[in-house]
Amino acid sequence: MASFVRIARNLFSSSFYSHLLKDCRFAPSATKTVQNADSQSLSNVENNLTRQTNNFERETQLFLTSSASVVKSYKLRNGRTPIRKVREANATHNTAVELALNSVVKIFTVSCSPNYLLPWQNKSQRETMGSGFVIQGRKILTNAHVVADHSFVLVRKHGSPTKYRAEVKAVGHECDLAILVVESEEFWDGMNPLELGNIPFLQEAVAVVGYPQGGDNISVTKGVVSRVEPTQYVHGASQLMAIQIDAAINPGNSGGPAIMSNKVAGVAFQNLSGAENIGYIIPVPVIKHFISGVEENGKYIGFCSLGLSCQTAENVHLRKHFSMRPDMTGVLVSKINPLSDAYNVLKKDDIILSFDGVPIANDGTVPFRNRERITFDHLVSMKKPNEKAMIRVLRDGRVQELSIILQPIQPLVPVHQFDKLPSYYIFAGLVFVPLTQPYLHEYGEDWYNTSPRRLCERALRELPKKENQQLVILSQVLMDDINAGYERLAELQVLKVNGAEIDNLEHLRQLVESCDTEFLRFDLDDDRVIVLNCGMAKNATSRILKRHRIPSSMSIDLIETE
Repeated sequence: MASFVRIARNLFSSSFYSHLLKDCRFAPSATKTVQNADSQSLSNVENNLTRQTNNFERETQLFLTSSASVVKSYKLRNGRTPIRKVREANATHNTAVELALNSVVKIFTVSCSPNYLLPWQNKSQRETMGSGFVIQGRKILTNAHVVADHSFVLVRKHGSPTKYRAEVKAVGHECDLAILVVESEEFWDGMNPLELGNIPFLQEAVAVVGYPQGGDNISVTKGVVSRVEPTQYVHGASQLMAIQIDAAINPGNSGGPAIMSNKVAGVAFQNLSGAENIGYIIPVPVIKHFISGVEENGKYIGFCSLGLSCQTAENVHLRKHFSMRPDMTGVLVSKINPLSDAYNVLKKDDIILSFDGVPIANDGTVPFRNRERITFDHLVSMKKPNEKAMIRVLRDGRVQELSIILQPIQPLVPVHQFDKLPSYYIFAGLVFVPLTQPYLHEYGEDWYNTSPRRLCERALRELPKKENQQLVILSQVLMDDINAGYERLAELQVLKVNGAEIDNLEHLRQLVESCDTEFLRFDLDDDRVIVLNCGMAKNATSRILKRHRIPSSMSIDLIETE
């Protein structure tokens, strides 16, 4: 160690080295030798300079050898990157370039999104571009948002002018991943699949490969891992593990691999709005969970959830109130989804102490790698559907071991609805739709504040009470004599039809069309009521549809259930 310290001190305090780095001039001792050349022969000057240069090279090599087992991330003066890190970053960059040439593809998508305010129409067709890469099984992995609402997908290899038709085999909007397949044998000629690696550690170098906007050729961006934790996935409005890196991920980069050494460390998918050079990649555990789920079930199933809302137990008085001993840690159950298996096993005010034997801290985190922590939701999300988990709880002062079957749980109000047409039903100019977050998104990016407050709160907070339940609203009123005076009752939830509580949009349609009384009554939210003459309303529907050029009084999914 003493020898290492001496070598390091001599090397980094060397005026020769500092001047060489600063302005590429000789060190003072060497300069002085040249200035005194009148008293020495030029050959002596050459020998002296060569000797100092050789000494410097030996000192540098000895320092690098000695530091390998002592220093892992030493920073040079002026904040320069350690030599080892530079070598790692360059190696990662070079490897990424080599692998990318025969693996990464550019994806061209033509998509057409539905209009949720006018659900019988689509919005204008648009073209987008993204990235993807080849994996085992002659498949292409990319982001779900790259192919969302697609009508036509093409892929192009690096260095090729030809675009090949691709089909979307599976999409997981929740985890923002998709699998494409290409039938053309010509496309697969020379293509090599990339191998999935592991979660990188902090400060490890990665290279993001893709086709960002601003050019047509492949791009490689270097960065280092700065954080690993559950993050909000913008596309799927879900919270899963993600890796934060200090490299910009721009439009077009989405779906490209982040390569570390010679393996994939993740898939680029989003950046942090309003910040510079902060990007996120989907880690390998999430990728493997998605791929294995598709292979085992033939389609994407989803990520499991306990169906709980939990509160941290960090307050000492709260812990004493629930009889937690000093050696106990956990979280407090505050709400349970009625459609989850936990609804039959757990109770409100239970304290969850551990999940599958892993103790849960009072802040809701569990151990993760070396001195890192992560929310225990990650352990839940990595379980497969129908898999059991052992939950250790504290209930009424007694510890119990309980078994829960995990399943993906759908919210009452869907958070996304891609690759399908929205449902609707029109009767006498009254347009009924199930409430979805995409419907609220039609109010703009600031939909939290611009959409109807009551609908927004229910979309974010309300839980389903039964299977296939929907929150049906009166979206708008297409004006006609039959519905005059009701035009201001739009954006209200429909509660009952002729006194019967409705379960979903299909149930509402059945109640309306089976009406055999003179009047048809709709009970709405805010104690509002709509009453129509049943016979006259049925006759008015066809003329209203014709006037507004609407092809059908109901969406395709309702027609198929008739």
